[in-house]
Amino acid sequence: MTYSILLLISAALVNNIVLTKFLGICSFLGVSRKLETAIGMSFSVAAVIMISSVISWIVYYAVLIPFDIMYLQTIVFVFVIAAVVQLLEMFLEKYVPELYSSLGIFLPLITTNCIILGVAIINIKDGYNFINMVVFSFGTSLGYAIAIIIFSGLREFINQSVISKNFRGIPIAFITAGILSLAFMGFSGMVKL
Repeated sequence: MTYSILLLISAALVNNIVLTKFLGICSFLGVSRKLETAIGMSFSVAAVIMISSVISWIVYYAVLIPFDIMYLQTIVFVFVIAAVVQLLEMFLEKYVPELYSSLGIFLPLITTNCIILGVAIINIKDGYNFINMVVFSFGTSLGYAIAIIIFSGLREFINQSVISKNFRGIPIAFITAGILSLAFMGFSGMVKL
């Protein structure tokens, strides 16, 4: 139980996948202009991470290992992620059309979001059992949500501020992301696994 709690804190804060490993920067920068969109994207990414991690873990241990075809891991994981994203996209288009339209091109691009594939591979590489895999995947999803929601709030605040013409837009976004990343580095050393 203690290990699971430490794993959750580590995945969400100490080793935040966006701010320390720099995975998922595309959606992190692209969808964080408005808080509502960032919240919608964080839920979408969390759903895809959780579902695809569980399916990938099961497929790896139930199919790839018994048939000794572990070398197909990446291809199989990408197919699983693509299928989950496709299902999510159809669900959002039918039941939450506002979110579907606000996410735009970034919704299908969740398939190529390296966080999702990275989490599936880390779960296998680190040899997590099923419970720890779910905890790590949830912690990573939580960490992504925390990072993008804080970042979008900062971007909304900054967009209402007076900023030099040379720093408007992407330059100030990169500076803000860097400072946020430095802030999360303050958690380093907090959890030793």
